[in-house]
Amino acid sequence: MRLLTTLMLLATAAGHAAEPALRHGETLTYKVGWGIFPHAGEIMISAKNTDATDGAPRLRVTTTTETTGFARALFTFEARAEAMLDPKTGRLLSNTETSKAPNKETKHSVAFDYTNSTAAYVDAISSDQNATLIVPSGEPLDLIMSLVQTRTWNLKPGEQRDALVLFENEFYELTIHADRYEEVRTPLGTFQTLVLVPRMEKTPPKGMFKRGSAVSVWISQDERKLPVKFQVEFKFGAGVATLTHYQPPSTLDATPAKPTVVEAAPNAKNPRS
Repeated sequence: MRLLTTLMLLATAAGHAAEPALRHGETLTYKVGWGIFPHAGEIMISAKNTDATDGAPRLRVTTTTETTGFARALFTFEARAEAMLDPKTGRLLSNTETSKAPNKETKHSVAFDYTNSTAAYVDAISSDQNATLIVPSGEPLDLIMSLVQTRTWNLKPGEQRDALVLFENEFYELTIHADRYEEVRTPLGTFQTLVLVPRMEKTPPKGMFKRGSAVSVWISQDERKLPVKFQVEFKFGAGVATLTHYQPPSTLDATPAKPTVVEAAPNAKNPRS
């Protein structure tokens, strides 16, 4: 179940770009398939406006993941992350993550100080892991949300863009490549999508990338630019998260959503046709 755990752990945070990847009231729900288990787990990502203790506006992105069905009987896994972002820029200000598996429990947080290019990492279970991290040039995100953020980039096949990704207490400098257009069928319909693939090219590969893992995301090419599928591939199999439910941003949010959300049918025309 290592592959399933990796896919679900990758989904437990949020990040920054020039504008928020999600808006108030927006929710994405995915079913996770792994091997012989077509519905081994579920991932839900939701965004909601809130206020900080000083009254400053914040966007809180909550991500929950869990195994389900027969897979849960074999391997119980639950995780939750809460990220606080600047609602105007989407910049990640702080993030707290917890996870529980049969033989491991985690609970840690990261608070960013962009003035000094540092981040305070606190591990509530293993305090010896506490550290002040040096933030490299760029804007940090977790892997899944960096891929969700690409819905605002308007990339075309052959183009690429760098991303700074935070895995717990380490930063990864990735380059996200727009690979190809591809049709994808989901419970929400058939989508024409752009396939994006992150690679670790600027520095020596480490972690999952050093072990030969590959990650892909499929972004719909309609006006909603939905991340309709994620995939984490290992040498021994792949875990796939497919979008099963989408709740658009709340109409009560005065800030217009970007990209614009419409209720049009998902069968958008392939941009190459």
